This record gives sequence, structure tokens and C-alpha cells, in this order.
Amino acid sequence: MARCYPSGGNDLGKESKELTRAETESIAMPQSLSLVIIHVIFSTKERRPFLDAGTRLQLHAYLATIARNAGCEAYRVGGVEDHVHLAIRLSRTITIAGLVETIKTSSSKWLKTLSPELPLFSWQRGYGCFSVDPSEVDELNEYIDDQVNHHRTRTFQEEFRMFLKKYGVEYDEAYVWD
Repeated sequence: MARCYPSGGNDLGKESKELTRAETESIAMPQSLSLVIIHVIFSTKERRPFLDAGTRLQLHAYLATIARNAGCEAYRVGGVEDHVHLAIRLSRTITIAGLVETIKTSSSKWLKTLSPELPLFSWQRGYGCFSVDPSEVDELNEYIDDQVNHHRTRTFQEEFRMFLKKYGVEYDEAYVWD
């Protein structure tokens, strides 16, 4: 038999009630479930155009693999010469900050070995991360797929400010860029 305490926890001096197994199973939660979808955006340091088309193809696959290895599902990875976007279903066992740190650290080390032109490569220090409604995942995937077209008329900074505004994130321009 499981012990169940009165509301408010185990109030000393108060009687507790013994529950039957059936009662315990009806209130127990045997597993943790979640559906947290995030849109992560970060750029190269100083938005330098390190990521040519060939490098991007390899990088995007590598970023998706890092996310999967962290227990997440990468719905889409894309970007242009100076930044990346990731649409990810977050694992219930990892924090956003931990995932982004793993993605950026691992990919930065990997990129430096890819080409003699990339030994000075690094990502910007910060990132943007926004929650996404499951009903909007297809729209986000299409947006990520169409990055090259978006950036014919819009810089990374303009795009990032657009997302900050869309999601209602307050920011100080002096601290957004590095």
C-alpha cells in the first residue's frame, strides 16, 4: 500500500490515508511526456560569411546529427553564409542552453577541421530560441528551406530583429550582436 498525505504534504500530527494499489495507479504518472518545439537561430561571429554552399550542406547534416544524438528530433536545419536556423523537438531530458552549447561547441570544432580556411571559425556567443506551436512546424520548415531567397533582400540582423518582434522579446541593440 502507498501512503498518501493530506493536502499540503505530510502535515505532522495529522492522520494519513492508506491507498489501495488501484487508487495509486490512477494517480501515478509513470512517464514524463513533452512536446516542446523550438526555433534556434545563431550566426557566425561578426556575421562573417564562412559558410559556402558546400560547407552548409555538410554542416546542416552535422547539426541535425548532434541534435539527434542529444535525444532531440531535428525537423529542419538550414541557413546561409553567416547563420543557421534549426527547428527542433526538444528532448524532455535536456535544457535549451545545454543543447545549444553542445551544438555550437561540437560544430565549431568540427568546422575547423573541414577546411584550411576555417581554423579561425567561431559562432557568435549568443543565440535566439523561440517556442513554436506544433501547428506551425510546416510553416517554419518552409521558412528555413527558403533562407537563400529571404536573404536576397534581408540581412541576418534584419531577420533576427523581425523574430524578436514577432515573439515579443525585448532586447537592447547594444548587446545583441558580437
